[in-house]
Amino acid sequence: MSWLVGVLIILLGLMVSIGLHEIGHLVPAKIFGVKVTQYMVGFGPTLWSRHRGETEYGVKWLPFGGYIRMIGMLPPRPTDAPGTLRSVSTGPWQGLIENARDAAMEEVRPGDEDRVFYRKPWWQKVIVMSGGPAMNFVLAFVLFAVVMMGFGVAVEKSQISSVPQCVKTSAEIAKNPGAECTAADRPSPAAAAGLRPGDVLVSVAGRPVASWDAATRAIRSHGAGPLAIGITRDGRPMTVTANLIAQDRESLDEPGKIEKGVGYLGVSPVIVTERQGIGAVAAHMWDTTSLTAGALLRFPEKMVGVWNAAFSGHERDKNGPVGIVGVGRMGGEIVASSAPLESKVVIFINLLAVFNLAIGMFNLIPLLPLDGGHIAGGLWEGLKRGFARVTRRPAPAHVDIAKALPLTYAIALVMIVMAGLLAYADVFNPIRLLG
Repeated sequence: MSWLVGVLIILLGLMVSIGLHEIGHLVPAKIFGVKVTQYMVGFGPTLWSRHRGETEYGVKWLPFGGYIRMIGMLPPRPTDAPGTLRSVSTGPWQGLIENARDAAMEEVRPGDEDRVFYRKPWWQKVIVMSGGPAMNFVLAFVLFAVVMMGFGVAVEKSQISSVPQCVKTSAEIAKNPGAECTAADRPSPAAAAGLRPGDVLVSVAGRPVASWDAATRAIRSHGAGPLAIGITRDGRPMTVTANLIAQDRESLDEPGKIEKGVGYLGVSPVIVTERQGIGAVAAHMWDTTSLTAGALLRFPEKMVGVWNAAFSGHERDKNGPVGIVGVGRMGGEIVASSAPLESKVVIFINLLAVFNLAIGMFNLIPLLPLDGGHIAGGLWEGLKRGFARVTRRPAPAHVDIAKALPLTYAIALVMIVMAGLLAYADVFNPIRLLG
């Protein structure tokens, strides 16, 4: 039952995020006078709806997205020259384009000519279509701020909390996590150098270090060999020399990637929970956005990994893509875990923040049917009209994004296949958030 509650909570959070994304489109569309006939959260049959003015607001059964319906998204077919017969192509793609044009104009009534989307200035189109991703970014920032400024985050201090007496490999630790050191084990460089719990790291190789992360990077980059480490012990400054060894360690910048032969000292930091300021939230937002953008660039490669995990039994990449089914399972896993209630709340909020950031970034990809495709069309129209104005030429026609519909249908098909693959992998080889 607790697992099901977690699934419902996370799905509700996703539905709210999707609803706010669509509000990001709806509000500027109405401000600019575009006629919006529908605002829907979800797809499939309608679960509930109600009309307010000219717009129907509702919720559908399948929580896999949402949309607003604006009249005249596509421009009509170019007018044929007077005195000539209308030419109609029998090609399959041209037929799809013409059918889409007709569907876009079906809801245009007399008096709506200036309320169609395609006739709005290019900058208004860009604002309307950017509103959804912008709402996701704002929501992600607010959620990160709630966690970092309200609950606080774990911070590694420059003070040593523990010094292992020996060096054990990752395989040995995984096989027997509580194993004690024996005479056959190699002493850790930190223990051999005389470092103790409570010592504070202040310099590495004579250079000051302001944080544990800075000290760790300096130690790793040094590699194996003797290294001077400045510390304060009971308020007294002193320097010790540690003979570092080379070890394979997980990358600090790319989780899951192993760095070969980095310098290893063998100490652990004191970790405390501290509330952060707005500047730290902004920095975290920037770092997470950069990581998300990099992940999107490697998305095809990541999907190959999902395929291998789904059908070849490979281990699922914890930093790889996950679908709504997988996110729902994570929600169930969080509630069913033995973690303290506050930790569960923090994980839920962080999960929703990352989801909003990812969905905002994904929608900015400049391809239809994503928001980025419409944004690119609006920017291209603005560029053409600006060039015409500078060169004193007649204003060009509105950009006809209907010509990109064949590519749109192909991309939509690819997205459906990827969503199906993710759903299959999330069911049969899911990512274990707490595993």
